[in-house]
Amino acid sequence: MTARVRPLRSVDRLRAAVKAGEVFPSARSLLFHLMQDQADVMAAIVREYTHKVDHVEDRLLAEHLQDHRAELSSMRRTLVRMQRLLAPEPGALFRLLNRPPAWLAEPDVQALRESTEEFSLVLNDLATLVERIKLLQEELAAKLNEQTNRTLFTLTLVTVLALPINIVAGFFGMNVGGVPLANHPHGFWVLVVLVASFTLLAGWWAFRRQAPR
Repeated sequence: MTARVRPLRSVDRLRAAVKAGEVFPSARSLLFHLMQDQADVMAAIVREYTHKVDHVEDRLLAEHLQDHRAELSSMRRTLVRMQRLLAPEPGALFRLLNRPPAWLAEPDVQALRESTEEFSLVLNDLATLVERIKLLQEELAAKLNEQTNRTLFTLTLVTVLALPINIVAGFFGMNVGGVPLANHPHGFWVLVVLVASFTLLAGWWAFRRQAPR
C-alpha cells in the first residue's frame, strides 16, 4: 500500500514485468531485478538531464543568452535530492558483499555485485552532472552580469555625451539679460561647434577609459 500519486519508476517496471509473466524463482531474484530496474531508471534520468544541460551549454557557447537559471536550479535540486537519498545504498551493499551471508549463493552474489557496481557508476555520473550544472550556473551568471555591465556602460555613455548639450541649453535657455552671442549673426553655428567639440571631447574621454591596456 502506498499514498504516492505517481508510482516509482523502478517499482512500476518490476510490476509490469510480473504482469507480463516473468518468473522469479526466489525473493532474491526479485530483489536483484528491482535493483537492476533502479539502476536503469537512474541511468535514463542522468541521460535525459545530460541532454538538457548540453542544450543549455550549446546555447551559451553560441552567445544566445537566455535566463536558464530557473531550469538549471530545478535540475540541480532534483539531482541533489536523488544523490542524497541513494548515495548510501552502494556502500551498504558493498559491505554486505564483503561478507555475504550463507543463504546467498555465489551466482546471487555475482548478480548483486554487478547491479551494485552499475548503480555506483550511475551515482558517479550523477555527481559529475551536478558539478557540471553548478559550473554552468556560475558561467551563466557571469555572462548575464557582463551583459548588464555593458548595458549600464551604454546608458552612462549616453548620459555623458548629452551632458554638454544639456548644460549649454540650460544656460542659454535662461530669461535673463546679457546672453552671449544673442546678437551675433553666426551665434547659432558657434554654439553648435562649441557643443559638438565638448561632446567629442567627452566621448573621447569615455572611450579612452574603456580601451584595453
